[in-house]
Amino acid sequence: MLLENLAAHLEEVVAMVLFGIGFTTLILHRNIVKKIIGLNIMDTAVYYFLASMGYIDGRLAPILTDGAAEAEAYINPIPSGLVLTGIVVSVSVTAMMLALTVRLYRRYRTLDLDEIYLFAQKEGK
Repeated sequence: MLLENLAAHLEEVVAMVLFGIGFTTLILHRNIVKKIIGLNIMDTAVYYFLASMGYIDGRLAPILTDGAAEAEAYINPIPSGLVLTGIVVSVSVTAMMLALTVRLYRRYRTLDLDEIYLFAQKEGK
């Protein structure tokens, strides 16, 4: 019974596990690059979840050809569009975070957030 339920909801379980891995990486590590990687893993989990929820077995991609014209023959295109938009935004945010990380490293010669905070406190006094 449990294995049948797990197999039926495998995509959701994988998405939750990925999100948990990304969240613990984001919370537990002090290195900025590891935090960025954790955030990207969380993004991937959300996109995987949205894409798996938008798929309906037995239906076609929402591209009109000489086939069926009724809406029931196609999957919903909104989750796919949200995933694509989210990926574009995620890549842009990741590029910005990495650029700021390079600037922080050049200034403080470390990627540890605690050390950067201490150096910034010393500079402020």
